[in-house]
Amino acid sequence: MTASALTRPGERDRLSTKIAELDWRLIGLLCVVAGVGTAMLYSITGGHWQPWAAKHIIRFGALLIVMLGLAMVHPKWWFRAAYPLYGVLLFLVLLIEFTPLGYTAGGAKNWLNLGFIRIQPAEFMKIGLVLALARWYHSHTAKEASWSWKLVFPAAMVGLPFILVAKQPDLGSAMVIGLTGAVVMFMAGLSWRIIAACGAAAVAIIPPFVMFGMHEYQRNRVLTFLSPESDPSGTGYNIIQSKIALGSGGLMGKGYGLGSQSQLEFLPERHTDFIFSTVAEEFGFVGSFALLACYVAIILIALRIASLSHSHFGRLAAAGMTAYFALFVLINGAMVMGLAPVVGVPMPLLSYGGSSMMTVMFGFALVLATRVHRYAELPKGHSLF
Repeated sequence: MTASALTRPGERDRLSTKIAELDWRLIGLLCVVAGVGTAMLYSITGGHWQPWAAKHIIRFGALLIVMLGLAMVHPKWWFRAAYPLYGVLLFLVLLIEFTPLGYTAGGAKNWLNLGFIRIQPAEFMKIGLVLALARWYHSHTAKEASWSWKLVFPAAMVGLPFILVAKQPDLGSAMVIGLTGAVVMFMAGLSWRIIAACGAAAVAIIPPFVMFGMHEYQRNRVLTFLSPESDPSGTGYNIIQSKIALGSGGLMGKGYGLGSQSQLEFLPERHTDFIFSTVAEEFGFVGSFALLACYVAIILIALRIASLSHSHFGRLAAAGMTAYFALFVLINGAMVMGLAPVVGVPMPLLSYGGSSMMTVMFGFALVLATRVHRYAELPKGHSLF
């Protein structure tokens, strides 16, 4: 047994012990990715800290402190906050839909204008959903998680925000919400019969949804993904320019600050959705592979942390947050390479954006809290409500 496993329960509550239990490999890798993001934001502005690079690194530094603080919080408080947090976030999403507080930006009514601040509830809903699902499954048996009429409750938890966010329309966030919820249900032990039935239903409904359920610009994105060369100066422009940037980097890249696609602003959204293409252009295959290796290492370390938790809530919550992070990486990577439609999903910690970075850091705060308190046991049922 390790020394930490032999630590007496009283000693585990000491701040010094908790700090020692943090996984500094994971923290270091998060800093590396955010540092690369800052360097790329500095590069694409021609060597200027404004308007993106300085804000990116300052925001990460502040959220890093918050993340380390939240990692000290016992899982029972995350457990207690799960349902209330989910309810509040769902209410905020409803406010966007049914009140004048909804604010439209980028073609989607997905911002909530509170006067003194604008927030994007769909981003935070992903955290609330993972916590709520983890709490529900913690309080139910493996048989109920596999095949039971009670599965209507977690299905509704996923379905309600998915439908509301898709209606805004924010297809990227809706996709991440739906897939994150599906992954958590799968990890909780969902029956293969249900998985097969849902998969078949999804395959059957996608074509009519694309043709009749999407807005015209969304449909154009999907059709353009299938054949971007059909409209090279219109809807296919983003994907074509991204592919040019990816391919022109070659093995070693053009060099830091020498990417023509980004420096001359041919590459659209080079500071957000397509920042990975900038990395590929300036550092080539080697730099891109090294960055992706950092992402893979983060995911594997976080999954290992989830597996060590003694509570079912901790395992599912940490694994769900890791799945959410992994989906961002996979969807953005596929998007910039032309393997998926452009749906506005950023590359986590690399892309510029406050809401995305905040949710990622809060998510890893929960992962680290699971690591620090991995021996904590939470009672079954609803006794901690």
